[in-house]
Amino acid sequence: MGSVENCSGSESEVVTIDFHQAKNLIDSGYGYLDVRTVEEYRKGHVSAEKIFNIPYMFNTPAGRVKNPEFLKEVSSLCNEDDLLIVGCQSGVRSLYATADLLTIGFKNVSNMGGGYLAWVGNGFPVKMEEIHVPGKLEEKPKQEMKVIPVPANAEEKPKQENLEIPVPVKVEENPKQENGEIAVPVTLEENPKQEP
Repeated sequence: MGSVENCSGSESEVVTIDFHQAKNLIDSGYGYLDVRTVEEYRKGHVSAEKIFNIPYMFNTPAGRVKNPEFLKEVSSLCNEDDLLIVGCQSGVRSLYATADLLTIGFKNVSNMGGGYLAWVGNGFPVKMEEIHVPGKLEEKPKQEMKVIPVPANAEEKPKQENLEIPVPVKVEENPKQENGEIAVPVTLEENPKQEP
């Protein structure tokens, strides 16, 4: 157990558990509150069924500053009786975040000692998020993968088994073909020449 003095001067008892205990609790249904920045979270995070990313601190040009909405954001997603493991990169931010949550009445929160670094260092499962910035994907041309049947050898008869090669194609708003497929003449060489 550790203790952290909170802003009002009283102390909250913070229970710090190691990453092995944290994994067992997460596997048994505990939620995982990742208090790292969004950027850190997207690069990789603990694999958990119930996971929330609410930064405890933000990176600014002047350094790290505490997220003034942290407690409000957590309270909007979690109840005071929810079973939660709180983690960060190394266990420091999560220690302070856990103390703050205890101060406002959360009863079943534990700090994960060692944080994400200890989790990864022990080969526990992680996930990475795909980054989607609203409005940015629409600016790129729409593409999808189509499978175009290609004869195994252009000189052989059509009875020959076909190779299926995925080819990126631009999907037009008003396709001219009825079925949307594009016929591409392809010649496969057995020993293609390599240019120097």
